[in-house]
Amino acid sequence: MFRPSPSVLAPAAAVLALTLATIAPAQSVAQSSDGTAGPPAALRARQAHMGLYQFNLMTLGAMAQGQIAYDAAAATAAASNLVALSGMQTAAYWQPGTAAGEVEGSRALPALWENIADAAARGQALHEAALGMAEVAGAGLEALQGAMGPLGQACSGCHQAYRAP
Repeated sequence: MFRPSPSVLAPAAAVLALTLATIAPAQSVAQSSDGTAGPPAALRARQAHMGLYQFNLMTLGAMAQGQIAYDAAAATAAASNLVALSGMQTAAYWQPGTAAGEVEGSRALPALWENIADAAARGQALHEAALGMAEVAGAGLEALQGAMGPLGQACSGCHQAYRAP
């Protein structure tokens, strides 16, 4: 099983921490009755997390499509970041009251909360696809291109079901 080295995970964790540290103080963090951060903070954290997915997927996709030169080290780093991101515990991001129409800026459809087990299974599929990408990202352009399909399908499957356009 692929296990990203600490030297690869550290930059991902630092980027996530920096992103959340700069976004969270911008607005006050309302707390839920259980003491956790409330819906506005949860939405901001979720959007920051998705932005990190997008950044790393764009790197891999641009290489796969020949828009930028293939770079084994950069591909490996992006894939390792996806593994780290998809392996994080994100349940607190998906609080009730953060669906589209309930809080400004959300694109998450209410159906997600009605089908939370399915959404979680789709998250696990994304993690497995990220692991698959991480195993081959540094092994050459063809290997990277072959792993893009499952990774893209995992992302789009959840977005089609649970994200507003």
